Order: sequence, then structure tokens, then C-alpha cells
Amino acid sequence: MAAKTPTCEEDCKQIHDSWGSLSHLASRTQEERRQIRETYSQMYGNDLLDCLQKNEPAASPRLCSVLSLWLLDPVELDAALAMEALDHRQGFVNYRTLVEIFAGRKSTHVALLKQAYQKKFRRQLDQDIVSAEPPHPFQKILMALGASHKAHQADFSQHVAQSDARRLYQTGEGKPGAIDGAVVLEILSKRSIPQLKLTLSTYKRIYGHDYTKSLKTENHGEFEDALKVVIKCIYNPQKYYSKSLYECLKGRQRDKSGLARVMISRAGPDMNEIKSFFKKKYGMELRDAISESFPLGDCRDFLVALAS
Repeated sequence: MAAKTPTCEEDCKQIHDSWGSLSHLASRTQEERRQIRETYSQMYGNDLLDCLQKNEPAASPRLCSVLSLWLLDPVELDAALAMEALDHRQGFVNYRTLVEIFAGRKSTHVALLKQAYQKKFRRQLDQDIVSAEPPHPFQKILMALGASHKAHQADFSQHVAQSDARRLYQTGEGKPGAIDGAVVLEILSKRSIPQLKLTLSTYKRIYGHDYTKSLKTENHGEFEDALKVVIKCIYNPQKYYSKSLYECLKGRQRDKSGLARVMISRAGPDMNEIKSFFKKKYGMELRDAISESFPLGDCRDFLVALAS
């Protein structure tokens, strides 16, 4: 006989009474998580997110941080991740997080995200990106992607893709010297993400290789390096995120926070495709890689459950 699925009230009681074993929450849908937040407040008179963000429960700070992200709705989550990415106290801007938001979300989501960011933090996301110090080419690219969301069209055109692919070639590897950044930014700012993906696919079909190959030249600099990250995220997100997860697990400095950020922000259908690519690319299940890379305890069980 199959195990009975706990009710929302039972979940809340377990959260309240036993903070050390919460990996079962990884299987909860977005709607179920919303209900847990509401029910917990009704049962105990406290906002569950506030408790987690203040590290009030008898659980590890890292687990509290991961759970607080998991319980946010997608727009709230990206607003929180954007603010964290721009937090000057960490000593650098995490542009990759911002790229993943702007390149991996629908235009309607990005619009709602900016509203949520302003409401929550009393700041404009675009302005915070532009004014981040020190200046970096990522800023111009992100602003171009932001403009592309405003000019978003539901339909995409093969004719436009062919024209843009040729322009990218003619102002890039088709001429000596560095690529023409102004042309690239113009294309990024005027095309939707699906249209850009079609352009990159068309580029490969016409010229026989990915556009990113043209960025691996002796003339490349910071702009080309930043552009390469953005293009990879747009063109082949499964490969991009699989590599990001692998680097978090097997890199010089294992990054549990980065691992959790990617897994939570891509939860759902995206994560199923990422897990499949990860296994094909690296020859092991993501959940097994997490178990091998991190010691028992802390938030490992939750992350393993999230990858299962």
C-alpha cells in the first residue's frame, strides 16, 4: 500500500516540531508550498519565511537559507536572487545570476520581477544593474536583454534569424579584429529570447559551428567573455546549467549555495531536462554527484531530494 501523502497541516507541524528532517518538502509543488506558508501562519501566528530568514529554528543556517528560497514563488525568488547578486557586501556582482534571470525567463515574468523588486527593496532593478561598481560589459548586455523583453513578440521569423546570423558573422569572425559590440547589443535589444535562439541555431547551420566559437580568438576581451556566457545560457540552457551544477560540485571550491540557487530557480520541467543532460554528459545521476561531493548533514539531504 502506498504511503499516505501528508496534509498541509501535518507538514506545518513537522516543520514546527522537527526542523532537522525536512527533505520531504523538496517534493512539494509551488501551490503546495504556498499553502504551507499560509497554513503555518494560521497555526502558529508567525510567518514561516521570517522564521527561516532570521535563523530562528533549530536548524543549520544554510538549510534555513535554502528552505526560505524554496518557499518563495518564482517572481519573489528571482527578486531575492537579483538583490543578493547585486549585494555589494559580498565584494562582487554575481552577473551570472542576473544573466540566468534575463535569459531564462519569459517577458511577462521579467516585468513582474521588476515590480516585485521595486516593491520589496524600494529600488529599480535596472538602475541597480547599471550603477553597479566596478563597471563591467555584463551591464550593457543585461540592459540589452531587458530591452528585448520589452520589445518581445510572440512570433519569430526565420528570415530575421538568417539576416541577424549574417550580421553577427560579418561583424565578428567575418572580419579581422574584435567583434562589433554595438551590432551585437542592437540585435540583443531588439529580438525576443526565442528569436535569438533561432538566430543562433541558424548561425550554426550556415557557418558550421556555434557562434561562441567566434568568440574564442586572440582578440577577445571582457565583452566577448561576458557575451559567451549569455549566448550559452540562451542557446543551450540544459548544457549551461549542467556545467554550472558540475562546477559547483566538482570545482576547486565546492559551492553549495550556488548549487541550491540553480536547482531551486530551475525546479520543474527545466530541472528534469538538466538532470537528463547531466547524466549524459558526466555519466552519473545528479543526486549521486551531490551525495559524493558533500558530507552528510546540513542541507545535503534536501538537495539530494530535490535532484531525485
